[in-house]
Amino acid sequence: MNLTEKNLNHDRNPPDATVSPAAGATVSQSDAASEKLYCLDSEQAGANTLDLIYQSALAKLTGGISPTSLSVAMQEWLLQLAMSPGRGIELLALLKQQAAEWGPFMASAVSSGNGQVSVTDSDSRFNRPEWSHWPYNVFAKSFLQTQDFWQQATTGIRGVTPHHEHVVSFTARQVLDAFAPSNYAITNPEVLRATIESKGHNRLIGWSHWLEDQAKRKQKKRGIDTHKEDSPYKVGQDVAVTPGKVIFSNALFELIQYTPQTKTVYREPLLFVPSWIMKYYILDLSPNNSMVRYLVEQGHTVFMMSWKNHGAEGRNLGMDDYIAQGLYVALEQVALQMPDIPVHAVGYCLGGTLLSIGAAALGRDPQPALAPIQTITLLAGQADFAEPGELGLFIDDSQLALLDALMWEQGYLDGAQMAGSFELLNSRDLVWSRMMREYLLGVRRAPNDLMSWNADTTRLPYRMHSEYLWHLFLHNDLAEGRYCVDGHLVALGNVRPPMFVLGTELDHVSPWKSVYKIHFLVDSEVHFVLASGGHNSGVVSELGHAGRSFRFRSGQRQAGSHVVGPDEWVSESTLEQGSWWPHWHKWLALHSSAKKIKPQEIPAERALADAPGQYILER
Repeated sequence: MNLTEKNLNHDRNPPDATVSPAAGATVSQSDAASEKLYCLDSEQAGANTLDLIYQSALAKLTGGISPTSLSVAMQEWLLQLAMSPGRGIELLALLKQQAAEWGPFMASAVSSGNGQVSVTDSDSRFNRPEWSHWPYNVFAKSFLQTQDFWQQATTGIRGVTPHHEHVVSFTARQVLDAFAPSNYAITNPEVLRATIESKGHNRLIGWSHWLEDQAKRKQKKRGIDTHKEDSPYKVGQDVAVTPGKVIFSNALFELIQYTPQTKTVYREPLLFVPSWIMKYYILDLSPNNSMVRYLVEQGHTVFMMSWKNHGAEGRNLGMDDYIAQGLYVALEQVALQMPDIPVHAVGYCLGGTLLSIGAAALGRDPQPALAPIQTITLLAGQADFAEPGELGLFIDDSQLALLDALMWEQGYLDGAQMAGSFELLNSRDLVWSRMMREYLLGVRRAPNDLMSWNADTTRLPYRMHSEYLWHLFLHNDLAEGRYCVDGHLVALGNVRPPMFVLGTELDHVSPWKSVYKIHFLVDSEVHFVLASGGHNSGVVSELGHAGRSFRFRSGQRQAGSHVVGPDEWVSESTLEQGSWWPHWHKWLALHSSAKKIKPQEIPAERALADAPGQYILER
């Protein structure tokens, strides 16, 4: 199948086809007209080219942050605060309380040279003993009091919309973090002590680190790839080494079938649909923490989609392409390899969202040529984007218009731009603490396979990412019944296969309570598991990893049964130490045929190349 060519500016005409009715149902002309109206794709329709050029330049200047969004949020906060005299009195009382703390604190600090500095559990910048000594305890206390005041001043103001409140609070936190005393050598006792003990050697090493990073940034601007030289983990040698063959390739993805490692295998294979925001080998890292290797060692046949890392040539690829030429073709190829056998479909992150959309479309319009879906597993994948977490800070009409213009000019969103957004969300740890450690203390963090994978970024086609942000993140069309596939509305209520859904406790990309909302959207069996860790570390939860745990409830929510809220679910759940992988394997086995079969050999004519293939190597 050839990739569908689509117009650049999202102005395609509405489809002529009417709604395909369900069995025994009829569709009125008004229903068909409503579907056509919903399925119009007009976010960029009629966009003025001069406006796009100007907004693209503005996005580069501001780092992708919309000054309009920020100014509107600040204005609303200031006006509402001005109309809240009661809250103003509370803030004045807080200042008075903070001022009263200084007398006893200074008396203790001056007389003994020590003063107790209170820090929050989430702020570890001042928890070393050096920060309790004069005058650094004064620096720390001043900063923490200022931080607490602005946290109180920017939240809970009556009349401020939640989104604008989050934007203002986030902005205040970013400005304060830039001026934290831990960021500067002269006000950081850890740096001063290290400088004295090493006789300045740490500063020389830190300076060399800074020069090295600046040189790499210049190389990247000139289009020179530095990842291979930087990372000791080589794809196909150290990571992504589970044996297998590429059995299919088109302009969108390669399909890998992994070599069986047991004498018998479960009849139903697994098909992984990873996110194209990341490279698939997060699921096949080093042999000791590879999910793929674990599954084949348990007797599962595993297929993996490896997405092509498109540049400007893929600018017109949309979400429909990723479904029709991606997910559907993968299911078709699995059916050719293993005829008349259903599959366990697994989606990770955005791949889980795509799998949910595709399953809903197939629930409405089945395609006999595709392998039927036996079960669906969503790994940190959202279907409801009403509460997208901290990424929602960057999602509003003005912000997306600016980002759209930037992608329009380039044809894609590159990995550095996307990584910058994630760094901004956690600038304390990913920017300022890292700079302090590497440039002031002269200490580089030892790389690992997960860090190496994280630096191996991808590009996102303009049209696809624009549709994803507008229709899912901003308008939440999938959860609210407005999302269209190939010009037809799809409903998650049409998803019938049993579901295993994983959320992770510290996930800032797909917050677990947002992932949990799948319970309210489908009417099928759902087994939800909440794992410790974050978006990536919670999924890569190999056996024997210290500190790993997960929560689950006995059984699962059966189709048609009542649903409990996420907090109630936690209170009724069971905590189990260790990796959640064996728990998932048992669930897959329970939903597989009881009788195992001999593993199927990969025909020589279908083996196009050895795993991990070529698309994963594209930078």
